Amino acid sequence: QLQASGGGLVQAGGSLRLSCATSGLPFDNYAMGWFRQAPGKEREFVGFIRRRVSDIYYADSVKGRFTISRDNAKNTAYLQMNSLKPEDTAVYYCAARYETLFRIDYTRWEQYDYWGQGTQVTVSS
Repeated sequence: QLQASGGGLVQAGGSLRLSCATSGLPFDNYAMGWFRQAPGKEREFVGFIRRRVSDIYYADSVKGRFTISRDNAKNTAYLQMNSLKPEDTAVYYCAARYETLFRIDYTRWEQYDYWGQGTQVTVSS
């Protein structure tokens, strides 16, 4: 139901744009999160965007370089990554979480309902 794409090999300082296309979900009822996992490391929060596009939050490690957006008409979320660094190398995952009135921590991967298959991003130095 979630399909991530757009990964690849890029030199340090370059850019990539990841997409997360969803199907079978009422997309505009879901918050969308991005996470990444490097070899031998735990899954790491990157950022999320709530239903209200004004509510976006980033990990400190990517703040100012990455931008999350969503297009509810296309049922797709995006992760624009600029000024990439070798330490950004990882498999990137998108995830969807149904929003309710309950307050939850969207930075925690355990809170998400659905996951994409991941897309590899490799940044060479």
